Amino acid sequence: MPSAPQEAPWYRRAFADLSPLREHPDYRRVWSGQAVSSVGQQMTAVAVSVQVYDLTGSAFATGLVGLFSLVPLVAFGLYGGAVADTVDRRKLGLIGSAGLAAVSALLAAQAMAGLGMVAVLYAAVAVQAGFFALSSPARSAMIPRLVPAHQLPAANALNTVSMNLGLTVGPMLGGVLIGAFGAQSAYLVDTVAFTGTLYAMWRLPAMRPQGDRKGRASVLDGLRFLREQPNLRTSFLADLAAMIFGMPRALFPAIAVTFYAGDARTVGLLVSAPAVGALIGALFSGWVGRIHRQGIAILAAVSAWGLAIAAFGALHNLWLGLLLLAVAGCADTVSMIFRNTMMQVAAPDEMRGRLQGIFIVVVAGGPRLGDFESGAVAALTNPATSVITGGLACVACVLLLAARRPAFLTYDARHPTP
Repeated sequence: MPSAPQEAPWYRRAFADLSPLREHPDYRRVWSGQAVSSVGQQMTAVAVSVQVYDLTGSAFATGLVGLFSLVPLVAFGLYGGAVADTVDRRKLGLIGSAGLAAVSALLAAQAMAGLGMVAVLYAAVAVQAGFFALSSPARSAMIPRLVPAHQLPAANALNTVSMNLGLTVGPMLGGVLIGAFGAQSAYLVDTVAFTGTLYAMWRLPAMRPQGDRKGRASVLDGLRFLREQPNLRTSFLADLAAMIFGMPRALFPAIAVTFYAGDARTVGLLVSAPAVGALIGALFSGWVGRIHRQGIAILAAVSAWGLAIAAFGALHNLWLGLLLLAVAGCADTVSMIFRNTMMQVAAPDEMRGRLQGIFIVVVAGGPRLGDFESGAVAALTNPATSVITGGLACVACVLLLAARRPAFLTYDARHPTP
């Protein structure tokens, strides 16, 4: 009589579950392409900032890069979600990736030609953000068609790995290349990096939305659907609470000076610490597939984020502060994995594009609102008070959501209800 298969040892089960990559070639190609292109896009982001600053010598002009990307992200995120629920998502992903590659090629051309025109860089950033927002909902809505439902937490954890690899490796590689060969080298690498995503999209089968569709997909229909689905709505509100009240990013320069008597290098450490924690959380995410009560997992993760941020504001030791920011980043990864999984499983396929579009708007706009909130409170009080009260307000919002929506705490991924 054959013996039952032995479960893998705990130390192997602690690492990210690679079964979606092993068992599903289409997902493996899409993931690999996105991982490489994510690194390239972060290299381009660094190169644009360096070019703008070199041309203007102005921190304000460099900061405008974010504004020129925010508006298309919000506008085209909503529109791209509606389009993704109407057309073949594979084709939309191809168009978006090809457009992003073309913009990177144009950026390389202007750098090699030495145009020295800031307006060209702003325009390129805006077009780039538009292509990303147009195609990103389609790419995210594909994932439930590439892997089975029980592997979605693992797939979303792997997606988080690729995203945070880009956030950590991309800027470092970009800085090295720009310093050695100029901004055009980063743009050229980014252009080549998109071939992996284009190939992955080309190999996919047609990905038309499933379900009954009557007429054109409407952005308002997506917003109405979200309003009427309490579990999905609560997951969005929990994320907004974390980003608005528990995101002291705008205060990092002041914190580096007032907390630690540091300089620009200290700011760099503070900025990178959450991304490092998020990457570690994703790499050690083998346990997420065994969690079925995903609602309570989301609220617990957002609470952990808020408590870590509050402690960061209260304790003014640099290394302890970096550790707390890394813990916050790890908690954010856990929340993101379960929020994405809930959205992909509980929502019908014909609504996934619009929900992903709304998600882009939340992710793009939430941190900007958080910058305003933390800056305003710091102006009225001081940076420490702003950080501490923001973290505690995040936890208070979680407790309020739990009290207003107790069914969210019992949400079971085995019986998903939006």
